[in-house]
Amino acid sequence: MPTNPAAPETGPQPSDTRSTSPSRHVPAVPLPGVPAPAAELARAAEGRAAGTLAGPAPVRLGDLVPAPEQVRPDPAGDFTLSADAVLRVSPTGRDVAEQLAGWLRPATGFPLPVTDTTEDGPLTLTLSPADVAGPADAVPAATSGAADGARLGDEGYRLDVTTGGVRVTALTPAGLFHGAQTLRQLLPAPIESPTAVAARWAVPGGTIVDRPRFAYRGAMLDVARHFFAVEDVLRVVDHLARYKLNHLHLHLTDDQGWRIAVDSWPRLTEAGGATEVGGGPGGWYTRDDYRRIVTYAARRHVTVVPEIDLPGHTNAALVAYPELAPTKIAPPPYTGTEVGFSFVDPADERTYAFVADVVGEVAALTPGPWLHLGGDEAFKVPAGSYRAFVERAQRLVAATGKTVVGWHQLAPAAHVDGRVLQWWGTDGDDPQTADAVRRGARLILSPGNHAYLDMKYAPDTPIGHDWAGLIDVRRAYEWDPGSHVRGVPAEAVLGVEAPLWTESVTTLTEVEYMFFPRLPAVAELGWSPRETHDWSGFRSRLAAHGPRWTTAGISFHPSPEIPWPHKNPGIPTQPTPHTRRTTPTP
Repeated sequence: MPTNPAAPETGPQPSDTRSTSPSRHVPAVPLPGVPAPAAELARAAEGRAAGTLAGPAPVRLGDLVPAPEQVRPDPAGDFTLSADAVLRVSPTGRDVAEQLAGWLRPATGFPLPVTDTTEDGPLTLTLSPADVAGPADAVPAATSGAADGARLGDEGYRLDVTTGGVRVTALTPAGLFHGAQTLRQLLPAPIESPTAVAARWAVPGGTIVDRPRFAYRGAMLDVARHFFAVEDVLRVVDHLARYKLNHLHLHLTDDQGWRIAVDSWPRLTEAGGATEVGGGPGGWYTRDDYRRIVTYAARRHVTVVPEIDLPGHTNAALVAYPELAPTKIAPPPYTGTEVGFSFVDPADERTYAFVADVVGEVAALTPGPWLHLGGDEAFKVPAGSYRAFVERAQRLVAATGKTVVGWHQLAPAAHVDGRVLQWWGTDGDDPQTADAVRRGARLILSPGNHAYLDMKYAPDTPIGHDWAGLIDVRRAYEWDPGSHVRGVPAEAVLGVEAPLWTESVTTLTEVEYMFFPRLPAVAELGWSPRETHDWSGFRSRLAAHGPRWTTAGISFHPSPEIPWPHKNPGIPTQPTPHTRRTTPTP
């Protein structure tokens, strides 16, 4: 892969079927005809009966993923949730309490009413700086130097468990939500059941004070190569929120499909959204679809980051509007998996009118602060033209009030305030990116050989790529975002993101199979203090999540690295939804 993506190269044409260079988008198996992921998924129906839980193991206070910053167990303080429990909550935290009750009601069968009060009771959630601070000697000093819980910031929380009840306190609804997710993990694995289970719902006693290491913790779903219905995306949001990831990056446009409606350029979806890899029918999100995703995510404190990939990866846009192409001739629709052959004309003013309209409409639909410009693999654009295009496009994004995010190939372009580069390299020696950081850029770390969830786990993984190497769970876990790119200080790292490209991923089941168990590993890198990172401890903690995923109907790869307490890990006890939509919803 070239170190300067703007350098002119001879790229593959849409008719090519061979790979000409290692790329983050080149699949390791031919398409169409990608096999379903692992025999256990194809045989899920007959395997469920054999895949019974060995029995819910007791949960210890520190058995959490991601690992908390501070844990102080109290073996004498265990709490048991009873049928008459009430969730007491300060009014500003009511929505979090309603979500927590919604997680707990199906398995427990308890009514768990929510009431607006901060009086102590069996379950109490409150937003109060004083409560978060707690007594000065309540917990040991924070390993990262925080004086006490009052400095937890926007996403931290405190959780106290005594025989009399559970209390979650935070400064913000986001912190309260993360604390509620922690409480969910502290209950036995059958809490994930969609139907009532006879069990003792015990929570281990003690105190947790917790906050994230990095502000940005996310995952990316490529909906351009293969389209995924709104319901699939919402389930992905739930997976992120479960592990305290707070950003969902949607790769909305590429050569194979344009997936978001733009009123001022309607053929982008009418023509550009009608294809996908392998010749499927594609699909796209209406404005209402996209609003539904954004709203659902926001309620779970996940920010959507939309990506409009420019100036390359634009064949679908050129099919719809050939006047944007350098030749002014419409290319054929593309359903293959090669990269680097398409680009909008950087010398035509109509291109910039198009960019301004698209980013303007997408920004108006997106409440979050970020808008991703892509910028990678524009192999056929001369270096000078590429840089001039990026600098102008960055200004157009800034004019919408959003902060520019782009793949690290944007590094040579002039800096704009707040600019964030997403680094997906495989070699931490990157002088251009380090120089961009010195000029003010911040980084999101997505190293292809550690964080790319479309890489195979092992040589026999039936779907996925291997251009960046094989990524087992240990490889996904054992790296440090704060020191990974040479010349980039930890304070310049905004956070981490795990991308999933979908050339060979076609269903929600396959998404989950590639996500789990690696997504929690990346989540821990983003949330937990560096000094808590320990592979032996992590694999042990992660093992307890196999029964949770199985009970919840979440498919996953039964990695041999993890000591699963389950006879047939990876096979859900309830079917995973396989929703596919080929046309936009009304």
